[in-house]
Amino acid sequence: MEIFAPLLQYLISGLTNGAIYALIALGFGIIYNATTIINFAQGEMVMLGALCAISIYHLVPSLPLAFAGAVVLVTCVGLVFERLGVHWNQEGEDIVVPSNQKLRIEPDLGGAIPEISVMPWPAFPTDLMSIAIVVATQSKGTVLFHDWMYPSRMFFTDKLVGMGAQIVLCDPHRCIVQGPSHFYGEKMESPDIRAGMALLLATLSAPGKSVIRNIGQIDRGYEKVDVKLKSLGATIERVTE
Repeated sequence: MEIFAPLLQYLISGLTNGAIYALIALGFGIIYNATTIINFAQGEMVMLGALCAISIYHLVPSLPLAFAGAVVLVTCVGLVFERLGVHWNQEGEDIVVPSNQKLRIEPDLGGAIPEISVMPWPAFPTDLMSIAIVVATQSKGTVLFHDWMYPSRMFFTDKLVGMGAQIVLCDPHRCIVQGPSHFYGEKMESPDIRAGMALLLATLSAPGKSVIRNIGQIDRGYEKVDVKLKSLGATIERVTE
């Protein structure tokens, strides 16, 4: 029996690796059929799903169950990032964002308004909700955002409305965004880290001058963000009032 133990271990390892590679191929196929776009960034999402498959297998030692569960997770994550019409490519250790973004919100079946809802890892994270809302204001179409984790996540949207965004705050957890919107320069205050970064991105797409106060909130989560954005061509200046 001791002779067959290593052989059995190699056999299980081979089946697991084969299932992961099959998951990658199937994940690419599902995402491509749904979005007609495929790139390396989506490949990273598929690899994330493969890690999920391994995690599920450790909890429930069933390869078919782990495979099926990971496929569902991969599909959900991949579709969220493409739904707003934004895509990117990974070249080595760099992420390249092309300038020719389609910025068109993908509707649900039958032309229904899509919903982007936060979920625990590895699904769409709540920390990206504020930024995704800003992206949606520049995309053509309508989308519903739902953050059931934090009731105050949507409150910053009134500042986007003041800049020209078309947003309906349904309740503390949900808002509907209609895009694209033409932003205007505005004076505002950063309420928290995520909303502050989202407002900063919004001002970059608005012509004219905008002022964001309480930037210490942004600095807590994004170190030297003004320097990094300046390297991309943004015009940002820190001032003391």
